[in-house]
Amino acid sequence: MEEKKDGTGAQFADIEGMSFKEASTELEQIVRRLESGELELEESMTLYARGVELLKSLRARLANAEQKVQVLLDTTESAQVTDTTAAPSTAFIDE
Repeated sequence: MEEKKDGTGAQFADIEGMSFKEASTELEQIVRRLESGELELEESMTLYARGVELLKSLRARLANAEQKVQVLLDTTESAQVTDTTAAPSTAFIDE
């Protein structure tokens, strides 16, 4: 996994090279660190920016996955054609 440095010299893994799980885990860790209140302002800003980038990537990946699922559902629904030749029609039967 390739690592990149930001303007402050912090090293981060390339987001696009991360799995969804890895990106999600890193975002959770960032949120915990920011909520701890123990970071210096500069580090907080760096982590916040990283978190925003991770969140954008995760949202885009989810939207892509949802679109793929919808395409699969649409394909499945359109493939389900009722077979009207299997049963005799009762519309014209005189009882």
